[in-house]
Amino acid sequence: MSEYRKTPEALAKLTPEQFRVTQQSGTERPFHNEFHDSHAPGIYVDIVSGEPLFSSLDKFDSGCGWPSFTQPLENEHVIEKQDASHGMVRTEVRSTHADSHLGHVFPDGPRDRGGLRYCINSASLRFIPLADLEKEGYGQYASLFAGEAKGGVA
Repeated sequence: MSEYRKTPEALAKLTPEQFRVTQQSGTERPFHNEFHDSHAPGIYVDIVSGEPLFSSLDKFDSGCGWPSFTQPLENEHVIEKQDASHGMVRTEVRSTHADSHLGHVFPDGPRDRGGLRYCINSASLRFIPLADLEKEGYGQYASLFAGEAKGGVA
């Protein structure tokens, strides 16, 4: 969708840490980030463009110190690139429309849920709680949470 894009206005609203992570491919500190231990139901969108990226329904505690997901909410909003920085080869994850650095994907996730671990920086995400999906313009995702209480644990 063309509604999701990187704008100078969106970049100007980023904190220094959000800018460093999303625009300079930085990594925030493990266990010292906003969403690593969050269990609230809702979706995570790109902090720059607002494109929907991940759902709390696919979030799991990997113990790595960053939010971890088994899959993207919308595959077309997440692209993967080879990353050979830091003396290792990894698969970087970026948002499609804003080209924000999100984190990396690893093949060590829960086997019963596909085996992938999308290890994502909180600084690249904005959380939309289930109760706010409609008013924030993401109402189409509310049906995913049909069995969830609006204040429950995902």
